[in-house]
Amino acid sequence: MSRGVKDVDFLLEGLNPEQARAVKTTEGPLLILAGAGSGKTKTLTHRLAYILATNRATPFNILAVTFTNKASGEMRHRITELLGGSRGNRNLLPFMGTFHGICVRILRQDGQHIGIPRNFVIWDEVDRLAAIKQASRRLQIDEKKFPPRLLAALISGAKNEMVTPAEFSEIAGSPAEQTAAKVFPVYEDLLKENGALDFDDLIARTVELLTTQAPIRDKWQRQFKYVMIDEYQDTNAAQYQLVKLLTAAHHNIAVVGDDWQSIYSWRGADYRNILNFESDYEGATVIKLEQNYRSSANILEAAHNVISHNQNRSQKKLWTAAAPGIPVQILQVSSERAEAEAIVRRVRAAVDAGARDYRDFAVLYRTNAQSRAIEEAFVSYSLPYRIVGGVRFYERKEIKDVMAYLRLIYQPNDTVSFERVVNLPPRGIGRKSLEVFDSWRRGEGYDLLEAMTRVESCAALTTKARQGLSELADIIASFGSQIDNLTPEVLTERLLKKLDYFRHLIDGTPQGEARVENVKELLSVAAQYHDVGLGGFLEEVALVSDLDTINMKESGGASKATKDEDRPNAVTLMTLHSAKGLEFPAVFITGLEETVLPHSRALYDASELEEERRLMYVGMTRARTELYLIHAVGRGLHGGYTSNPPSRFLADIEDSRVATATDFGSPDSLQASDEPRYVLDLAEGEVVRHKIFGDGTVLTLEGETATIYFKGKGTKKLNIAFAPLEKL
Repeated sequence: MSRGVKDVDFLLEGLNPEQARAVKTTEGPLLILAGAGSGKTKTLTHRLAYILATNRATPFNILAVTFTNKASGEMRHRITELLGGSRGNRNLLPFMGTFHGICVRILRQDGQHIGIPRNFVIWDEVDRLAAIKQASRRLQIDEKKFPPRLLAALISGAKNEMVTPAEFSEIAGSPAEQTAAKVFPVYEDLLKENGALDFDDLIARTVELLTTQAPIRDKWQRQFKYVMIDEYQDTNAAQYQLVKLLTAAHHNIAVVGDDWQSIYSWRGADYRNILNFESDYEGATVIKLEQNYRSSANILEAAHNVISHNQNRSQKKLWTAAAPGIPVQILQVSSERAEAEAIVRRVRAAVDAGARDYRDFAVLYRTNAQSRAIEEAFVSYSLPYRIVGGVRFYERKEIKDVMAYLRLIYQPNDTVSFERVVNLPPRGIGRKSLEVFDSWRRGEGYDLLEAMTRVESCAALTTKARQGLSELADIIASFGSQIDNLTPEVLTERLLKKLDYFRHLIDGTPQGEARVENVKELLSVAAQYHDVGLGGFLEEVALVSDLDTINMKESGGASKATKDEDRPNAVTLMTLHSAKGLEFPAVFITGLEETVLPHSRALYDASELEEERRLMYVGMTRARTELYLIHAVGRGLHGGYTSNPPSRFLADIEDSRVATATDFGSPDSLQASDEPRYVLDLAEGEVVRHKIFGDGTVLTLEGETATIYFKGKGTKKLNIAFAPLEKL
């Protein structure tokens, strides 16, 4: 696949001077400060291709960390095409992926040296919460006083900071922290008993492995001659330690990122990692990618004026060869309702004039609660929209249930998966039976599958419960023996048939039909992993991140946010955090008032205020040609009404070329915007018609909110005072 050294000039074509310098700087530590829209992905792709094409390393010798699995897949395809290979080449750069994905590979291979089984399963957030609940029950902790989600967050934070249960117990201060300190070791015992690791463990245990096992550390250091870390500003303490361990021998490390776009401190990210790179790696080369290929000059100038007020940041200035473009628009509106109608007015005018498609627009907000008024206006005036951040495919109950069965087959000691499926479909095994079974199993010293197999000797259980557990044991053992002989798709298909699972899902309601469709879609997903086996399939699914499966809820369904033409023709609504990495021709940023953006909790904390400013910068630089910044005189939010001054971020850009306007709307500014609305008198089970979604059945009613199932579009919650509905 590789070309000779003399044939690599083609890899520098189309790059600007700084991008080309980054590609050719292959030895020693390298910091690439890549501003928003500066062609970072192209630079990274060409750099990796350059290392391979000049025979500096084999694919096996390169560690390339990306922020999402989707990003690594796209880069792998681009590199393959640059080097003249096939897009389907899975072997190209086998160690390109997320931190979590790479750590899984290391632990599968060498984790047994620190007591991790090769067939460990990976717990997601739902599984973690279930285990925290188990631990709380064992300790008789009041879940109302100390919610499992709070305890899980405290434990996760400790793991990301590489704090052990014993150390956490010593530093715990508040009652919640002291309670979490009690739960922490019990939770760790549950992980071990279940042959499981949670997401935090994947990195923390890899650090433990490399720290305590010198021969293993030396082996991986020798293998990874070149290390590249993307989005370095978003690394946490554990990831930072991992990188230091893997690069200690050679220092051929290139990190790429932009501290100006570090917005994940609440996930443990520490932007100081990128600011401290030069002191961490002596003699580092620093290359700044400052030419922007996305936004107009006016947008870049306004965004720079915002971010330049931060004290803790790198020094750079983005520029563009593009024209200045139209001024940034600052709009003052009277309320959240007027804000929504101002957006509708501009979107509809542009679309009606043929200047834009609906997909060209994005509406960004600080909190999800702000979307309510915007959604109501879009529904009222029949504008198509999609919301980023609905229930993800792999978080749907029916999908979680099937995946739990597959995980239990793969790792029969996984009690979290066992508790999820033990009575699904119903087998006459309730909570009391489970408690009896668990107590008997522990007393006898049996592992989970052995206990199910020997359950006839548990006299304290009812005959029906013993029979149900015995049947489940037969299923787990039978399919477990076929793991190596069946593809994930065939195994899953046979499991569903054995369970008669579709009959269980079909309950005569439209929701049941939708659940069946979702499980059939899971079979389609499984078909894509025929060459990696059940373990590989479970691993890939577990590692899918939020950004890999952005769920676009418009008229139902889902799609990935990629190129403009790949998006459904609908306006995108999302939080500012969700918008990172995306771009749109026209962007509205709403709620630009003090206590909203910046958020109230940041007003008296300098570090949090700087993160809010970075968040604003990220939102502004999503726009290519049109940027609208909107603030309201008053706003109804979180059950109350507030009247706050305009955001300080608007004052930051006063020196930029901007246009300001007041848009309070007018009675005839939108069709029927101020006319009284007739509220339909609906009942559950009635059939209605929606202008966009078509015919649907009313499932439930709660005040003026109706939950309606639309065939082919899914289930929608609509305000019947605004939705364009008619009874059939």
